[in-house]
Amino acid sequence: MGPSPTSSSTTASTVAPMSSSPKMPKRKTDKAHVLDKKKHLARLNVKEAGKVLLKRGEGKMEKQFRMICVGCELFVCYRSEEDLELAPFVYIVDGALSSVVAETNPQDAPVPPCISQLEGGLVQVAIEVEDRAQRSAITRVNADDVRVTIAAPAARGEANNELLEFMGKVLGLRLSQMTLQRGWNNKSKLLIVEDLSARQVYEKLLEAVQP
Repeated sequence: MGPSPTSSSTTASTVAPMSSSPKMPKRKTDKAHVLDKKKHLARLNVKEAGKVLLKRGEGKMEKQFRMICVGCELFVCYRSEEDLELAPFVYIVDGALSSVVAETNPQDAPVPPCISQLEGGLVQVAIEVEDRAQRSAITRVNADDVRVTIAAPAARGEANNELLEFMGKVLGLRLSQMTLQRGWNNKSKLLIVEDLSARQVYEKLLEAVQP
């Protein structure tokens, strides 16, 4: 018996249709892409987000069992059946495909607003830092910020120094190519980097994510 055309996991962070799959139709109600598990090969790397009841027309209710991206926690798809294995269709919300392909094709995903190109070839990265962590790591990249854990206390600027050293390793930059423009004394920071494009920064950060 051959492998199932659809596999699922709750350990990664995207819904990624394979390039060999046929084009998916859209629902008329919400323009969601209809992933037919008998026709489309896909990898569902998401986690459960609960049940929602929606009103669809006069006297009609629709039950959705929603799933979100593990990395950014954005709502990306839903199904009508509670058991994912028994659901013949998975509905990928309109607009999600362009943002969730980052796991398999990062060059095709749009750069999120938290990473912006500035004049003079500089790139600004909005970072939210958690200090005193067990390890220094990038835990997620979403629209609002890049989440970074730092294995150093905030006292006496130790976390900021560790942040710069860690980001230098991730981005392949020297300390002289990076500046903390804002947030030296708080957890929300703006990092300015040189000699990389916003796209290059985004792809390097995605490669380093460890949820």
